[in-house]
Amino acid sequence: MTGADRLTTDAETVDAVVVGAGHNGLVAANLLADRGWSVRVLEASDAPGGAVRTEEITAPGFRSDLGSAFHPMGFVSPVLQGLGLDAYGLAWRHAPAALAHVLPDDRGVLISRDIDVTAASLDRFAPGDGDAWRRLAEEWRRLRDPLMAAFLGPFPPVRDATKVIRTLGGPDTLRLARRMLLPATRFGEEEFRGEGARVLVAGNALHTDLAVTQTASTAFGWLLSMLAQDVGFPVPSGGARSITDALVARLADGGGAVDCHRPVARVLVEGGRAVGVVDAAGGLVRARRAVLADVPAPVLFSDLVGHEHLPARLVDDLARFQFDDAILKVDWALSSPIPWTAPEPREAGTVHLGGDTAGLIDFGADLAAGRVPRDPFMLLGQMTLSDPLRSPPGTESVWAYTHLPHARSLTEAELDEQVRRMTAVIERHAPGFSERVVARVVSRPGDLEARNPSLVRGALMAGTAQVHQMLVFRPTPGLGRPDTPVDGLFLAGATAHPAGAVHGAPGANAARAALARGGRLGPAYRTGIRAAQRLVYGAADDRGSVRAGR
Repeated sequence: MTGADRLTTDAETVDAVVVGAGHNGLVAANLLADRGWSVRVLEASDAPGGAVRTEEITAPGFRSDLGSAFHPMGFVSPVLQGLGLDAYGLAWRHAPAALAHVLPDDRGVLISRDIDVTAASLDRFAPGDGDAWRRLAEEWRRLRDPLMAAFLGPFPPVRDATKVIRTLGGPDTLRLARRMLLPATRFGEEEFRGEGARVLVAGNALHTDLAVTQTASTAFGWLLSMLAQDVGFPVPSGGARSITDALVARLADGGGAVDCHRPVARVLVEGGRAVGVVDAAGGLVRARRAVLADVPAPVLFSDLVGHEHLPARLVDDLARFQFDDAILKVDWALSSPIPWTAPEPREAGTVHLGGDTAGLIDFGADLAAGRVPRDPFMLLGQMTLSDPLRSPPGTESVWAYTHLPHARSLTEAELDEQVRRMTAVIERHAPGFSERVVARVVSRPGDLEARNPSLVRGALMAGTAQVHQMLVFRPTPGLGRPDTPVDGLFLAGATAHPAGAVHGAPGANAARAALARGGRLGPAYRTGIRAAQRLVYGAADDRGSVRAGR
């Protein structure tokens, strides 16, 4: 039988095909199935989940999250909350405290869900900083629901942004917008007197690839700090894969299916419309209504669609796409908890290590210059402290990661040296740490990508969080929406607005767009989208590769 015959005779037809079974793809599939659509999800890896997976990679009985671990965004996400995943086994657990930052001189500062504890920790660095933190937390309490809805919802967030304005009033909304654009270092100087509060916000900004001196680093540092204060840094009981397992089980109840070990080779485009996908073995799944892609936009457009189906301006823009930092991650199985000398990290599920404000500035400068930082800033997770199911009684399952320059290919010697530095930082603050190591697994950037192809060269966030690639600039200058120039093809992954983290918003936004396109007013919807896209990309027939000379 020829390949052409197989495409004709063996084709399965569903309403929607989802490429990639990361959590965003699974969210999209669930929302479509809820509306009665038949859905098939195709996943290249051996299991669903993408970066939301848990396995015993260090030693038997020790569970390690392969990507995401703490999920404050997922805990408050209206998308995940709306799916009722608790009915499918998802439960949340908390460490005694959310976050500790340990300074190089071994002083520690703590965020607890008990604001009195947090305030007391901040006041030890500078009296009065506790009250400043209380004011921010009270403002956050009033803002959280409309702000999270505006951030995670479809772009532009007209209705939810209006709610934010009503909550604060016009003048204070302008002040909030200014705050979000501040570098985290400047925000710390304006709001606090002591190093403790300043490094908490700056360290949380470094959960992204933003340097603490960069514009808008406050947006992420403040957001994560307030979430830590409000809901903590919760973890799924049993591991991050519990989120994935719940999404898969819910989808199965809705009639959807996930095919693993089935990589997609290309999106089938006929007459300017996505009509299905072809897998690596030549099998075809036709889509009556939509194809949704939970893969990085450069991979989707360049490898699966092809430049011949795209406006030249989009092809040009894709060449400018910027990934976030590469990640070097180490997982340890420990015979007992980490012997911290400072009291604060003994309580915290998440620990920041490796820098005061000056050190965090230097860390960002090294990365911007393409250097491997000699003093690595680290995020460390004490998973058994957060969830006793992660390892045998009396032991600890721990991970830590640091950022590396994304554009540089590092040698094995350079990577090994950075692992040595990471271990030395922990040992300095917890003498005897190395003696407790039962097993260790190092995940280099290439290892992360091999495990999950969406983590291109070890980038966890599917693209930089810098302002030039957010909102209407994500993944390229456009509408900030999941619709693409190929009719019926929608971006459902973290390269789309509102970017990375486990909250399901890109998948939900793609599903909503597909439903609108496939609904009663679908022709009018598509007419409006095409008119807007013509303004961004030019004439519909201006397709093909980038112009000569570019």
